[in-house]
Amino acid sequence: MAISPGSDAGFSSQKSTPSESPRAKRFPLTEEEIFYMNCRAAYFTVFKNSLENIISKDQLCLVLQHAGRNPSQKTINKYWTPQTAKLNFDDFCVILRKEKPTSKAELLKSFKQLDVNDDGSILHTDLYKLLTKRGEKMTREEVNAIIDLADVNADGKFDYIKFCKLYLTTNEQCLKTALEKLEVDSKLKRQHFGSHIEASPERDPSPVPKPSPRIMRKTDEETFTNKGDNRASLLATTRKFKTSVSFTITMGANSNRNSKLTEPNSVKEWQCVQSKGCFFLEEDGEIISHQYRMQIAQRSMVYLTIKPLNLSQVEGKPSPWLSVDTTLYILKENESQANLQLMCFTELRNREVFGWTGELGPGMYWLIPSTTGCRLRKEVKPITEEAQLVYRDETGELFLTQEFRSALSDIFEVIDLDGNGLLSLEEYNFFELRTSGEKCDEDAWAVCRENFDTKKNELTRQGFMDLNLMEANDREGDPRDLWVTLYSMGYNKALELTEACPFVIDIYADKCKPRIKAVHMEACSGQLEKAICKSVLNKGDAKVMDGYENIIVHTYKRDTWITSVIENKSDNKVIIHINNELSKNCVNNRGLNIFAVEVAPKSTMVCQHVMPLNERQEWIYYCVYSLIS
Repeated sequence: MAISPGSDAGFSSQKSTPSESPRAKRFPLTEEEIFYMNCRAAYFTVFKNSLENIISKDQLCLVLQHAGRNPSQKTINKYWTPQTAKLNFDDFCVILRKEKPTSKAELLKSFKQLDVNDDGSILHTDLYKLLTKRGEKMTREEVNAIIDLADVNADGKFDYIKFCKLYLTTNEQCLKTALEKLEVDSKLKRQHFGSHIEASPERDPSPVPKPSPRIMRKTDEETFTNKGDNRASLLATTRKFKTSVSFTITMGANSNRNSKLTEPNSVKEWQCVQSKGCFFLEEDGEIISHQYRMQIAQRSMVYLTIKPLNLSQVEGKPSPWLSVDTTLYILKENESQANLQLMCFTELRNREVFGWTGELGPGMYWLIPSTTGCRLRKEVKPITEEAQLVYRDETGELFLTQEFRSALSDIFEVIDLDGNGLLSLEEYNFFELRTSGEKCDEDAWAVCRENFDTKKNELTRQGFMDLNLMEANDREGDPRDLWVTLYSMGYNKALELTEACPFVIDIYADKCKPRIKAVHMEACSGQLEKAICKSVLNKGDAKVMDGYENIIVHTYKRDTWITSVIENKSDNKVIIHINNELSKNCVNNRGLNIFAVEVAPKSTMVCQHVMPLNERQEWIYYCVYSLIS
């Protein structure tokens, strides 16, 4: 289980720990809630969120199959008429209520009509003629897909009893896997539907099995007993809003000029400490980073900064992630360590540097880095050619390529947190936890020191290179394990760092030398979410939903981005619909112009962060928040 920042007793006793989160507890669900959850599970298997529309017959067929239905072409045509342009999630729920899952008895009855010998099987030749020439005709490829199923075909016959069992089992497993994915994928809930419940999967959910091939349909007269056009009732199920509130903020180009960060006049005479770290983008879009504890021995004026770490060695060509926004939240431990008190955050900016200056009393503090996620995003461009990591010379000896050595050198620079040019066991273990999920113990570290170049019991850059070369030799040149390391550190197949952002923290104090220590590498949530909410509530503008005084939208405008927080003071959960379609030159951390969030009773949650696509141009934030009925 993840250790919360306020639960550690002493500065020197901290050890790095992997991040885990307990699964959210569930209460018994009503029949209606189960139906709705099944609808969402099937819908989210095909679409990113419940606000995305079905825009084709193929999509409608696919999402119905994932819901355990087996729609014929006439079923599809019944709901997708020539006048249909799209169907929404509500339409889909209505369709599922009307189209019940096919039962085992119905399946067996439809096949039994073709079983001339009454032995539970059908000759392939008969099956092919019937499926391609009668009723709703199937293609040759579709029939072959059925005949090629080894479990239900033998000696030229199709065992329809086994097939029915396989079909129903596949449908059940499909829905079950979709439900498991819905339960454990916290990012899916938080980002796309906006669930306020957080949960981290212990493992990736298994792939969703593909629906079974279509089976022989009943005749139109047998299958469809209900006549009439249901389109009117589908259109009547549009979403209704109880009330709305909107924000409009116009931001000028390069708007950070108004509150530029400046160094204290005598800062060069202050005592300074530095530490590096990194934001890593996970598969589900979640961002994790190092977290730190800082000790201030006596009351001092303190100057803190955080900025992306430039690794480029080419003059005039900085690292591409320098445009990623960074913030550092400073929280103070109280005597009981039950809660952390937000003291400040790096609010002012000078180009890529964000900083804060002020007085801090003696004590222990937590430093929690943050990035909005507006610019650290999943890579979209395809990489067709994989970089070469190792090669053999004419004698057969294995070497690392220059490109791979360059990437490893940058990785060394990132994981060398104190910047002394060497890797301590603690620094190396953050790397191990990130790439393998395991830690190197003292005995293994002693073996490492015996076999690789070290200095002062710490691993040198050359020793780190040789360690990776040994791994390549252990796999006889197979680079797959090396790629696991690279992917974990944010590299793509072209050896470009695209899904991580290294950063550096500098701390100056005028009365004492600060101490800083990285103690965790965790998801940017929990204490960070509380800190962001508190800062927005303290400094942002608030608007109450008309007629619902317990629902408040807070918006805080910084020079570089805008953050909105929704506060729900009521005793019931609420669902808020967010529409950013009229914003201009904007990007948000959710990647969606329209989405919905669910806010738990008596709680606050970060709704979205918004930044300009192009800082050199004016950007307009226009957002409508609507309470869904």
